[in-house]
Amino acid sequence: MVKTKINCSEFSDSEIISKSLEDLDYFRCIYERYEKKLKNYIKKISGFNNDEIEDILQNAFINIWKNINSYDKSMKFSSFLYRIVHNETISYWRKINSKSKNEQSYAINNLKDKDIDNNLDMENSTSKKDEITKILNLLPIKYKEILVLKFLENMDYEEISDILKIPEGTVATRINRAKKAFAKIADKKNLLDKLINY
Repeated sequence: MVKTKINCSEFSDSEIISKSLEDLDYFRCIYERYEKKLKNYIKKISGFNNDEIEDILQNAFINIWKNINSYDKSMKFSSFLYRIVHNETISYWRKINSKSKNEQSYAINNLKDKDIDNNLDMENSTSKKDEITKILNLLPIKYKEILVLKFLENMDYEEISDILKIPEGTVATRINRAKKAFAKIADKKNLLDKLINY
């Protein structure tokens, strides 16, 4: 008996989750729907190469499949996925950095929300995007990931809280500290004025 190809766009996330518990072919819909977004997220927070990103994503989807029964329907399904991908990325990062763990801590002057929003708007220009990526890559992972989630993935505090498993108040504090660290690095590299005035 030949199975017909599933038209994934016909189903909501919750329908796909239910159906994938009965028929593994429906799990492919989850992969197809979220693969590109999750790859981009991994790349933004890690700077890993494509092979490493593929490895992380493959392991993440294995964990998603293993844990799909434990999905808490009170949170967005995308938050559930991002949390697993986040954890896989951090685990991989720790594994490769366990020998040389020299995470830098930065804390200084403030940067206005509108400035960081404008700075992280990746559609403005290639050179601006390159400069922002360089600065993000210099940040400690906990700051980099929160800026990526807030300003590049456009997630609200509740979603970020679900993904990182931290209280919303901590999300706000960490975003503030991350923006200050971003500003400090940009200032050290004489890029702050350049980025703000783009």
